[in-house]
Amino acid sequence: MQRFFPRRALMAGLRAVAANRVTQGSWVVNTSRSFSESVPRRNREDKEERKWSTPLAKQLAEAISMTGPIPLASYMRMCLTGDIDGYYTGLAEENRDQFGLKGDFVTSPEISQIFGELVGVWFVAEWLSQGKPKRGVELVEVGPGRGTLMDDMLRTMQNFKEFASSIDAIYMVEASPQLREAQKNLLCGPDAPMTESKVGYHSVCKYESLPIVWTETIKSIPCDPDKMPLIMAHEFFDALPIHAFQAVTVQPPPREPATSNASSTIPAEGKPKVEWREMLVSPTPPDATHETMNIPKSEQGDPIPDFQMTLSTGPTRHSRYLPESSSRYSRLKSIPDAVAEICADASLYAADFASRIGGPFADPGLVDLSADVDFTAIAEAATRSSEGVEVHGPVDQGAFLGQMGIKERAEVLMRQAGAKGVADKAQDIEKAWKRLTDRGPGGMGKVYKAMAILPENEGRRRPVGFGGDV
Repeated sequence: MQRFFPRRALMAGLRAVAANRVTQGSWVVNTSRSFSESVPRRNREDKEERKWSTPLAKQLAEAISMTGPIPLASYMRMCLTGDIDGYYTGLAEENRDQFGLKGDFVTSPEISQIFGELVGVWFVAEWLSQGKPKRGVELVEVGPGRGTLMDDMLRTMQNFKEFASSIDAIYMVEASPQLREAQKNLLCGPDAPMTESKVGYHSVCKYESLPIVWTETIKSIPCDPDKMPLIMAHEFFDALPIHAFQAVTVQPPPREPATSNASSTIPAEGKPKVEWREMLVSPTPPDATHETMNIPKSEQGDPIPDFQMTLSTGPTRHSRYLPESSSRYSRLKSIPDAVAEICADASLYAADFASRIGGPFADPGLVDLSADVDFTAIAEAATRSSEGVEVHGPVDQGAFLGQMGIKERAEVLMRQAGAKGVADKAQDIEKAWKRLTDRGPGGMGKVYKAMAILPENEGRRRPVGFGGDV
């Protein structure tokens, strides 16, 4: 990522703000607008002399100069999906590849085809458990990356003819035009046309000539109680913007004097109270150094970040509501200097999933999640939104894939590779499946998790992969 948005810098900033109680003295809260400036701005010459790392960094700095420091979530949203140099949607580097062996990071579907195959089998198993309707199945993937997972799932589902014939449509929730094009090329072919409508973009999938639709939000997908949505969100929630808050002890304000002859202020009465204050993002000072930024020596070889995190001097509209949305945060508030990271977008998506799944024709959806996701918040949002759902997990990815038969499937592929005289291919297959299930520091079996949101069945069964059988 660009140097103005290093993920480790954000996390280090959270720790630094919590440890040092850094406050943003240059800005004060204003109830009529989000923030107002309380000190003179740098003169025009200073602004013109400063060089920003990217066009988006400059755009963000100019916006903050008008509004004041912005919430961490707003900053992350612009960095990830902004139309100017956004990580997923920007135009600055059209040939940039975020995923795969040559990309910035490798996801489970990119490591081994078996991952997508087993997820496809999981959906078939749930379809069987839900009465195997002959029509009305909708496959929905949120944040599909390059389309690898959906491609592996669809290829596997073709082996289950009755299930494959029940699929009415495929929906891909994708905001990036570049990733949308990559998904279309993989799932439909590079020569397949793509047309636009009010709902989104349409093409025809190479599997069973199924209609495939791309939308920018899940809200654009029609919610039909007669349909059976099977929803996948793989490594999606951990990429959503977060709000961050710190619990701060606030002294009561001094009282006004009763008469003009009294002293200017009277000591406050009452006990100090604890309030949530929001962590905000603002540009670093133009003369900042590694020392003034308290950057560890091990990281002082990197350029000075364009932005820093500070703590609001008073409550914000987010700090008044979000940390009070769950009793878990209320309990956390009693711990001095506690920090809460809350993803409001994740709760909205979970609520939408639940409302689609928990209708009169209740249907399953699997949510596969990676590290640093608040699973409890997702489960709470889902169960609050619909009485017709239940949540299973999270369970370790290694345990989930093990119950689904990853070892057995890998052994079949390794034998096939050996029979063809491709020994290197067999070794790659073995390394890949073990990486997905290994619980050690270098593996993904423990740190990555799986969660399922299903129709409520009063505990009559547990889904396969979560302690149940097919």
